[in-house]
Amino acid sequence: MPTLRLLALLAVTALSASAAEVKYQLAPNFLGTPPGKATIGNGHGEIAVDSAGLIYVSVQEKDAGIQVYGQDGKYLKTLALPMSLHGFVIRKSAEGEFLYGAVLAEQRLIKAKLDGTVVMEIKPDAFPADKGVAKDKKGKAGNALKLTSCDVAPNGDIYVVDGYGKSWVFVFGADGKFKSVFGGPTQVVDGKGFANTHKVFVDTRFSPARLLCLDRGNNRMFHVDLDGTNPRMIANQGLRNPSSASFHGELMCVAEIAGRVSVWNKEGQMVAALGANDTKGQTNTPKVAPADWREGVVTSPHGITFDNAGNILETEWNIFGRVLRWNRQ
Repeated sequence: MPTLRLLALLAVTALSASAAEVKYQLAPNFLGTPPGKATIGNGHGEIAVDSAGLIYVSVQEKDAGIQVYGQDGKYLKTLALPMSLHGFVIRKSAEGEFLYGAVLAEQRLIKAKLDGTVVMEIKPDAFPADKGVAKDKKGKAGNALKLTSCDVAPNGDIYVVDGYGKSWVFVFGADGKFKSVFGGPTQVVDGKGFANTHKVFVDTRFSPARLLCLDRGNNRMFHVDLDGTNPRMIANQGLRNPSSASFHGELMCVAEIAGRVSVWNKEGQMVAALGANDTKGQTNTPKVAPADWREGVVTSPHGITFDNAGNILETEWNIFGRVLRWNRQ
């Protein structure tokens, strides 16, 4: 009788059979480290590239915030931003280029210039009372939010997901004012509510744009329209718990925390699988030590981005901090 893992592998193989393969090559030891550090530091966040090609990596250590690296992988500086930036994006608009981040430990969203200056925040009390700020039995204010990621639509609307909470997706205007909410455990997609919807991204490969939902708790990924309606499944078999994604041209790369980086075309077919790790105890954990890292083999992919040339950078959930890069061939 085939094992579940074999069935999953067969499903992915079938999914990919008709898709043209896209090739990548590992760039070993690409990213440097800050002065005096052997590794970059505790990673449980995201990675992004700005329009100039600079690389931004979130590090969850005191006075760490966001580390910035050059296109050559050399450390440049650290931005004084909150150390619990779990998910962030860098987006351009008519007024400039900004970093938008979900601050997990503080349950707020920030918008910052690329020098680290915060220009706007969405505080916990801006979220709907029945889904955001809550009260305990004694009437003391608490916080039911567990914000994990955000993105910005072409019209400036900001999407924030409560990925470690109930997986509500909140929509705010560009001015930070609340507009609507959808998702959560009550919105059913193919028989299941949203669960541990770890990160969401506005997918502008389509017109009109769609929202990509990485529904990690159900080990699937799907699109919805920007108003939360009209769900379209991309994949719900053979995945390794999708945790983050990025787009370049017609391609999408996905960080799968249970040990793989995958690349998908616009039609929803997987066209490349990178760094797969099948070693028990080395995936979906932050505790794999540098001595156990293997060149080109991932541990727990948590954040991912294409750079401006279509190369892939992946950051891991790892207390020491690890970033891998694959160059498009």
